[in-house]
Amino acid sequence: MPKPPTIVDLRWIGDLKFDATSERAAITIDSAGLAGPSPMQALGIALAGCMTTDVAHILTKGRHPLRALRSHLVADRAQEVPHRFLRMALAITVEGAVPTDAVARAIELSREKYCSVWHSMRQDIDFQVTFDVLA
Repeated sequence: MPKPPTIVDLRWIGDLKFDATSERAAITIDSAGLAGPSPMQALGIALAGCMTTDVAHILTKGRHPLRALRSHLVADRAQEVPHRFLRMALAITVEGAVPTDAVARAIELSREKYCSVWHSMRQDIDFQVTFDVLA
């Protein structure tokens, strides 16, 4: 069954702020990053969220004893317009007695096959992913 299109509606609320909705989800987008994430922050959140969700799904589906999972993204931007992402480093921390090879495989599957956000971005971005497992 094909995936339905993603539909996003934005409504300008003043300055460079917008109320954004997609189905039942809502967020405020603020160019200044004050009332909500900026568009670039939202993209970073989307990428980190996509890959971290994939890793959680793959590890729990593999019945690995995952206690906690968090990630931290640092993305460097171009100094000239457009100020796009040039380099990104995603650090994932897994807590639990999860084998490191299972975490590495989950990250590889997310990056190479499942993460639709990453596959929607320019592939010339230097994107490094590292992880730690805390037993």
